[in-house]
Amino acid sequence: MGGWRNAVQEAAASKPLFLTIYTTIIVGIVATSFYVFSAIYSPSASTSTQSISTSWLSSPPLSQNGGSNFSNNISQPTDKASQPGSNQLKTIWEAPPSNSKMPPLESFKLTKELVGERAKDNVIIVTFGNFAFMDFILTWVKHLTDLDVSNLLVGAMDTKLLEALYWEGVPVFDMGSDMSTIDVGWGSPTFHKMGREKVLLINAILPFGYELLMCDTDMVWLKDPLPYLAQYPDADILTSSDQVVPTVVDDRLADWKQVGAAYNIGIFHWRPTEPAIKLAKEWKDMLLADDKIWDQNGFNELARKQTGPAVDDDSGLFYAFDGTLKLGILPESIFCSGHTYFVQAMYEQLRLEPYALHTTFQYGGTEGKRHRLREAMVFYDPPEYYDAPGGFLSFKPSIPKSLLLDGEHNLESHFSLINYQMKQIRSALAIASLLNRTLVMPPLWCRLDRLWFSHPGVLEGSMTRQPFLCPLDHIFEVNVMLKDLPEEEFGPAINIREYSFLNNPLLPQQVKESWLYVQLCQEGTEDCHASSNTSRPGLLRFPKNSTEEMFKTVFSSFKDVKVIQFSSMQGAFYSFTDKTREEKFRNRMKRYVGIWCCVENHTPGHIYYDMYWDEKSGWKPAPPQTPEEDHPPF
Repeated sequence: MGGWRNAVQEAAASKPLFLTIYTTIIVGIVATSFYVFSAIYSPSASTSTQSISTSWLSSPPLSQNGGSNFSNNISQPTDKASQPGSNQLKTIWEAPPSNSKMPPLESFKLTKELVGERAKDNVIIVTFGNFAFMDFILTWVKHLTDLDVSNLLVGAMDTKLLEALYWEGVPVFDMGSDMSTIDVGWGSPTFHKMGREKVLLINAILPFGYELLMCDTDMVWLKDPLPYLAQYPDADILTSSDQVVPTVVDDRLADWKQVGAAYNIGIFHWRPTEPAIKLAKEWKDMLLADDKIWDQNGFNELARKQTGPAVDDDSGLFYAFDGTLKLGILPESIFCSGHTYFVQAMYEQLRLEPYALHTTFQYGGTEGKRHRLREAMVFYDPPEYYDAPGGFLSFKPSIPKSLLLDGEHNLESHFSLINYQMKQIRSALAIASLLNRTLVMPPLWCRLDRLWFSHPGVLEGSMTRQPFLCPLDHIFEVNVMLKDLPEEEFGPAINIREYSFLNNPLLPQQVKESWLYVQLCQEGTEDCHASSNTSRPGLLRFPKNSTEEMFKTVFSSFKDVKVIQFSSMQGAFYSFTDKTREEKFRNRMKRYVGIWCCVENHTPGHIYYDMYWDEKSGWKPAPPQTPEEDHPPF
């Protein structure tokens, strides 16, 4: 599933692009950049999801019941002809009475009748996962219900998720997987089991006679997709893709002749036709026969057995698989990948409305996916996320026009731009640590794209503008920043929020109305001294190059202020007084930054970012020249 897919495999495209990318990944990057990926998934990765509360619902404590086997948990279809679901669906988010009992597990069995109760116009929308991804699932459901779409079901891979969703009023069925409730890493036996569960699920539902829109949990719906899909009634399957170069410039299906990237199975629509059912069965048989095959690769191999000819002159459908299956590829501009949405903003440039956002093409594991959705303000967090203890710290980033726009877009100009921003963020993290505040990260600007293989700066043919607003995980190791690092080695934790946080409509009024603006000034000038006296209400002039003690002394008077915003971070912080704390802070900072990838004609091709680049005389961006040099700067 997309929620568990490692970034390397997400980007792997199919023939012919797949071979080039995948070979480069395996040979040139994986071994030499292992440190980047080794921390992506950890047993504690989803601690933030272990106590879910929503602003719209609440749930009683969960009981601990066991699960059953999914393959034995499906009721086979009867001879009765399938009936379209009622247009009057049971309201989602209508929680059962708190004094009621949890129904027996048997009542959550996947049956034709259960699907029929939720289907509308003969269509059912499905996702599935385990408890570690409950916040993703709640976000997925909330987006659909906000679009007035309620013909959905969620498959629960563990009993903990099933019970939690039931008490939230979310339609759920038991997949009987008895899966672990924690996050799992790409390529693990558990991950492969999840992929196979998807294929089993498709094979289970299609014989019921309903159309199936199958989704990964790491995507969200931004617009009701059902009217769009209904425009192609002859399609057996409509699938998204990893295409990053536009093939059409409007909302038609992608030009299948130009799609060289993988068909992405994180968003795809199946009709219960004979060719689709045949492909689903062969796909299932393939994966069950070889547990090393990745589910998406297996689908691509089968679907691409034949590509073409076109079904007709207008629809964009083409014959695939065995020559009888009618396949369509959803347009990359509006059924967005993590690249076409966050890096290219393709839909925006083409003046189109996006239907879907899938968090592929990212570099921070599950935490990176969550952070991307938060950056886009499409992730639903509990109220306490927007009003954290200790309050927030933000600052207005300052970037000279010459660093952002002048000269060529190359390694030197890219790293000069990033390093300039990184130094400001380092100061902000230090101040946030001293004041025990959560740092609202600034927007980051990049000149060069980040990928898993060598490239000239941006992908040829893509719509990537230079410079562009880049996701945090392009530069920083988001999964490390959000990880509980041992305090004895790395000092106190520093919480962060996404750059769009203060603009989020979910920000409560009590936070919006409690601000202190800090204007940095030169000590000795008028009204510029280390004092908590404000020059006017809500405005404090504070000396540049202040020390740890000055910050603590002055800002202790503003502990009740929700947001402290600095006019700049240039020269804001001079030094720590506590040298032991400073050393621990430095240890933490060195692990916060990742790599840029990758230069052409050099192996390895990645270059390490260095949070303390300014302390190294003559520092220049360059890939490791020897195996001994190939390590992060710590």
